[in-house]
Amino acid sequence: MKAAADLLWDCWQNGHRLESVPDDIRPRTREEGYAVQAMLESRTAAPLFGWKIAATSVAGQTHINVTGPLAGRLLPERVTDLSRRSAEGAQAELPFGVNHMKVAEAEFAFRMGRDLAPRSQPYSVGEVLDAVATLHPAIEVPDSRFDDFTIVGAPQLIADNACAHLFVLGPPAPDGWRAIDLAEHRVTGTVIGRHFQRRQNESVTRAGKGANVLGDPRIALAWLANELSGLGITLRTGEVVTTGTCLVPLPIHPGVTVIADFGTLGRISAQIV
Repeated sequence: MKAAADLLWDCWQNGHRLESVPDDIRPRTREEGYAVQAMLESRTAAPLFGWKIAATSVAGQTHINVTGPLAGRLLPERVTDLSRRSAEGAQAELPFGVNHMKVAEAEFAFRMGRDLAPRSQPYSVGEVLDAVATLHPAIEVPDSRFDDFTIVGAPQLIADNACAHLFVLGPPAPDGWRAIDLAEHRVTGTVIGRHFQRRQNESVTRAGKGANVLGDPRIALAWLANELSGLGITLRTGEVVTTGTCLVPLPIHPGVTVIADFGTLGRISAQIV
């Protein structure tokens, strides 16, 4: 497992790509994929910022040829935390680097208010929500260390940290968010800026809603809590869980600004540089 973790970490840090993890060190099961992923924590600042969920829609699962969601770690040095800023000042600046996937995603994120320890009985959605402190609008900029992430399968994608890369957490939503039907809540994502090849201004806007995330972002949050519980991992107080894109991912390149508008729940933006 360590050899696979070393290889994937090196690719992530240095912008290299793999066709696949070499056969002799390749994870074969989801559990082996998570064992490789867990070795990231010894290489990153502590504490862990939180968790992400990939492939939370049928379309997303079909696209990458998996049968269900995947969990990944949010590493603190890859996070821009705007949660203490006002809504008016909630803009991040993110490096484009050698990003392979070239997309940004608008996501519902939850910060935990107390621990959820591993147990034999699954957590209900209500139990998990009772452990949440705050809800936040968020932007994820994923990436993969594979040349073609659609064909390598779930164990390797999990080992690759479920395509985690950069993450922006926005200010907390108003306290009344618990009374809102998040499944039906509308979200708009927009990319604006000057295209560096065509040398003209462009704008892309896409709409979605919470139901695109496993039917409801609250259901996705409970899935993550139970996925970690099954792995013997505690979802800890203060950790953030981002629940997956609620709209078709937005195309990005250097020079554009991504805006994620969650209406009454908040609005954040990220400039790609």
